[in-house]
Amino acid sequence: MKKHSLKISMIATPVMIVCGLLVSCASTRAESHDGTCSNRTLNGDYGFTGEGLILPAPGVTLPIRGVSMTHFDGQGHFTQVDHVIVNGVAPPIPWSPSTGTYHINADCTGTAHIVIPVTNGFVNLAMVVVNQGKEIRAVVTGPFDGPARAITNIGVKIE
Repeated sequence: MKKHSLKISMIATPVMIVCGLLVSCASTRAESHDGTCSNRTLNGDYGFTGEGLILPAPGVTLPIRGVSMTHFDGQGHFTQVDHVIVNGVAPPIPWSPSTGTYHINADCTGTAHIVIPVTNGFVNLAMVVVNQGKEIRAVVTGPFDGPARAITNIGVKIE
């Protein structure tokens, strides 16, 4: 009886180790696959808040705060409307439309280019996608038209 238990134990232990390794590898692969981002990660509507400073001349800073509603198509394009207050002054158009393109890398970093028809301008963003695409953190980055800017944005997916 002891010999029989020993044989089963000698066979069962390596089998259990192999099964454990297979499960571990499968779950690591699933986690890695789930963590991979692409343009498809951003699909749907996101509400953004943004704040920072516009630096029109040395020693001059103007606070900027705004909200926007952005629709990502999952294919690298988006549309949005925003309401931005600069130095306490409301915008001339309550909701300014814009369009743009974006690219999300596999490591969940990315970029966006926003075209603003009202001002014939543009803005570029560096982005990080977090929480499996449910949130976006972004900062305005060069090149952009107009004065220097130091602005951050947080977007949350609308469910």
